[in-house]
Amino acid sequence: MAGKPETIDEYLAALSEDKQAALEKLRKTIRAAAPKAEECISYGIPAFRQNGMLVGFGATANHCAFYLMSATTLGAHKEELAGYDTSKGTIRFRADDPLPAALVRKLVKARIAENGS
Repeated sequence: MAGKPETIDEYLAALSEDKQAALEKLRKTIRAAAPKAEECISYGIPAFRQNGMLVGFGATANHCAFYLMSATTLGAHKEELAGYDTSKGTIRFRADDPLPAALVRKLVKARIAENGS
């Protein structure tokens, strides 16, 4: 891929198959939990907007990440996230061990509420 991705599909196409699969699953779960949210690329990563930035996701060489873009939401769910590698508004996970869909839905709905929609 030449240059920066302009769509989530372009971003995913540049990843390894395992990361593509994990992030596509995450994308579908986010979309189901936030059907009014708009997909976009923000700061070079796939993201969703609804009354402001909602959540994002991405991949690095060593892991995948779910960006809550909110330390408040992450802090409010710290007990549920105790087994995950987290920092500020980020949850890191391995492509072969994706986040549970129920947890993702809960976090996305918390972010929608936080954004005031």
